[in-house]
Amino acid sequence: MLSKNQRKPIEIKISTVVAIAVILFDADLTILEAAIKELTANSSDYYSEECAVIDVANIDCTDLDWAALIKLLKTNGINPVAVRNAPASSETQISLLGLSIDLGSKTAPLAEVATAPIPAPTPIPTPITASSLPPMIIDTPVRGGQRIYARGTDLIITAVVNSGAEVIADGSIHIYAPLRGRALAGASGNTAARIFTLSLEAELVSIAGIYRTFENGYPSLTPNAPLQIKLNGDRIDVVSIQIAK
Repeated sequence: MLSKNQRKPIEIKISTVVAIAVILFDADLTILEAAIKELTANSSDYYSEECAVIDVANIDCTDLDWAALIKLLKTNGINPVAVRNAPASSETQISLLGLSIDLGSKTAPLAEVATAPIPAPTPIPTPITASSLPPMIIDTPVRGGQRIYARGTDLIITAVVNSGAEVIADGSIHIYAPLRGRALAGASGNTAARIFTLSLEAELVSIAGIYRTFENGYPSLTPNAPLQIKLNGDRIDVVSIQIAK
């Protein structure tokens, strides 16, 4: 028996992990590799070892080289942890490669990243709605490498979100400071969610799985005006917020 002041050698607690979804529309690894390089501007650290669920619902997996696929994704900074919609004939091979079989649970939201043109977002049901909980409020800077997730609610941040940081919410994200990292709103499929910030210097923004990066520069908007980022069909729009005087 441990004494009062002794720490247990291990603790297991419930934790929420947000993974990206790699949705395959082609089983040809050469085509997939070219698509990933185009998507990431040939940057091997674009996804920074993101955990990923591979969705194979749209392809024939009969001749798919699973080991080569996993190697391809890892080479491009994507760390597969599970496969969704895999045929029963592939489950043994997938398990031997160390991946889980995702049976399609909707309890954990996925920020979708596809290796082909992104389809219209499909809302993911969740037992918690963004209006059922008070917003999560963060009053300190979000450091590079830090990830914050507001499950089932909005996220309000009153300090800078630094490069390399990631902030995620099932509802909208309000940042009363510069946004320099990644911001993913509507993570569980809420297409009405928005991102608000005083200064856009982001690496990536996403609404309901549709995302936008800024390798080609930021849009020319009203100087010193707060911004909102919203979904317009399958396009991310960035617009100034005009404050009445």
